[in-house]
Amino acid sequence: MLTQGKPQAGQIFVMERVPHHDGQETVLELLNRPEGFFAFRPTAGDDVLLVSKVQTVSLSVDRQAPIADPARLSAARMLGVELVLTGGSELRGWASAELPEHHARLLDYLNESRDPFFAVWTHAATYYVNRAYVLYARPLS
Repeated sequence: MLTQGKPQAGQIFVMERVPHHDGQETVLELLNRPEGFFAFRPTAGDDVLLVSKVQTVSLSVDRQAPIADPARLSAARMLGVELVLTGGSELRGWASAELPEHHARLLDYLNESRDPFFAVWTHAATYYVNRAYVLYARPLS
C-alpha cells in the first residue's frame, strides 16, 4: 500500500545472499536497507516499477514468517497489536519481539529500532509497516 493509489499485487526482489547471515535477504532487510527505492513488478503488467520506500505505507507477503530461524522464533515473545495507519486503515496481528523479558512490551518493540519498517503478522500474511505512517498502536491481549 502506497500513500496514494490502490494496493497492487505483485512481486518484489530480494538478494539471494547477504553477508551477515545464511540464506537470502528478508523482506524486512530489503525495506530497511538505506537505498530509497525497491523493484516491484505488478501482477497486471510486465514493467518493473521502482517504488519509493518513503511513499510505502506497508507491504504484505502471504504466509511468510517474519522470523525464519526456528531457534530465534521460539525465543521471541508474541505481542498482540492493533495499528491504525494514516488514511484510517487498521491492522491487527502479532509482533515477534526479540527483546529482554523486562523490556518486552509493545512500546519497547516499537521503539527499539530506528529502522523505518517493522513486521506484524497474521495467520494469512506478514505486513511490513512503515512506522512513519502509524497514527497509533494499541496492545492486544
